[in-house]
Amino acid sequence: MRGQGFICCASQPPAGSPCSAGAAAAAPPVNSFLSLSSAPSMESTCSGRIWTCSWTLQERKTRPCITLIAVSSEEGASELSLERMLHMVFGAMVLIVGLEELTNIRNVERLKKELRASYCLIDSFLGSSELIGDLTQCVDSAIPPEGSLMQETLSGFAEATGTAFASLLVSGRVVAATEGWWRLGMPEAVLLPWLVGSLPPQAARDYPVYLPHGSPKVPHRLLTLTLLRGLELCLLCGPRPPLGQLDPQLLERWWQPLLEPLRACLPLGPRVLPEGFPLHSDILGLLLLHLELRRCLFTVEPSRDKEPSPEQRRRLLRNFYTLVATTHFPAGPAEKEEEAGSPAQRPRACYLVLGPGAGWRLVAVQLGPRRLLLLLSPQSPAHGLRGLATHTLQALTPFL
Repeated sequence: MRGQGFICCASQPPAGSPCSAGAAAAAPPVNSFLSLSSAPSMESTCSGRIWTCSWTLQERKTRPCITLIAVSSEEGASELSLERMLHMVFGAMVLIVGLEELTNIRNVERLKKELRASYCLIDSFLGSSELIGDLTQCVDSAIPPEGSLMQETLSGFAEATGTAFASLLVSGRVVAATEGWWRLGMPEAVLLPWLVGSLPPQAARDYPVYLPHGSPKVPHRLLTLTLLRGLELCLLCGPRPPLGQLDPQLLERWWQPLLEPLRACLPLGPRVLPEGFPLHSDILGLLLLHLELRRCLFTVEPSRDKEPSPEQRRRLLRNFYTLVATTHFPAGPAEKEEEAGSPAQRPRACYLVLGPGAGWRLVAVQLGPRRLLLLLSPQSPAHGLRGLATHTLQALTPFL
């Protein structure tokens, strides 16, 4: 667990709110307050960080506001991680109940009841998830062994069912998707796979969802079909097709010829990379981001017989990503101006040696839109970190 809890408050804008985002909505009639399932008891003593985000919702002259408050006892919790987590929580609430229900609150108890459907998704942001899209704002992906064949079949199946939005998911990671699915905006591009991964296993679902960016007030249908245990086919669509139209005969006709490639996708959940992909023996974990495509590969599977544990590896890489994103490779207008004016001054690599005692190495390298972060064993020499990271990035470039 990452030691974080939540309180959700829908009210008028508080003075000094540290962040806001625009969206259209109607004003709630009164100031309202509600708490989510993961909120800690306010009677207990809390030593940690409190971070709030407010969304000012503008329509005509009304300016209602929704405020989320995160309470974290995690040592060293960064503003970036807490702020992005709050944005994901707000997106999850919109995804499940829609923006209108959140901003036009007529009955707080009814809203609390409707929001229960989002609790599992929200709780997944609090725990030690194997995914990282909540922090990077990139879609967690995996590389299938026969990607072109799977992509071709998925596109044909989507066209046959009348939707442009389809994907294949393994343990919350996208292994293949149509162009329409990849064009989904943030945060729904990250939230939809997380939602499917947080739900109990089911052969088929017809799940109403709102798109926080693309359609926050009009619901769509998320259809999911389990092709193999742990491998789900997802379709985002309107009133059609009905779930009953996706009968076993239709699925068998399209997917039976790919049975072996589909089975080969099942281990990709934690591994992400195809079996046999050559990684240096010093690599304990990696995070590869394509900042333009908004996709990422994240794994801590290499050399599982070595320390630290997978949970520690994920935490180290998450913390290092936060450091890199805020200090060494900051995003935004300032970076673009610097890059245009003097590209040579822009950092291309950085590394960190943890100690005392542990000695694990963390290195980041950026080349164009790709950024690679590696966790390495203490035996990896510091003078070779940049070369190792650059070589690994070049080897991974064809995949992402």
